[in-house]
Amino acid sequence: MDLPRGHAVQGRQHAGGPGREGARAMKTYIGDRTIDGILVTVDGEPLQPRDDLKDYAGADFEWSYEGPAPRQLAFAILTDHFGDGTRAEALTERFMRDVVANFQNEWEMSTADIDDVVSTYDAGAA
Repeated sequence: MDLPRGHAVQGRQHAGGPGREGARAMKTYIGDRTIDGILVTVDGEPLQPRDDLKDYAGADFEWSYEGPAPRQLAFAILTDHFGDGTRAEALTERFMRDVVANFQNEWEMSTADIDDVVSTYDAGAA
């Protein structure tokens, strides 16, 4: 499976290609490790951790390994993407293992990238 990955040396690498269109507006999720700590944004605004719906690690985000803070990031991305905490929770563990645990220091992911990954989950269930 071709997963989105960031590249710390050459800047962000985006896995989405041109010409992808979907029913929902395209969003871009970006993660950076800065001198001030972890920063995750969606379309330039801080991504809400959604620990009000599911608290894996409070408001903490992390990536590049499997654990509570990467799980919180996976849940937050999926909840923002779907607008549905129930569906996000059902996919969080797999998305964390397959995608978030494989992010580099800097990463970028679009809604099309997320749809591509989730479609492999849906196809596997069929």
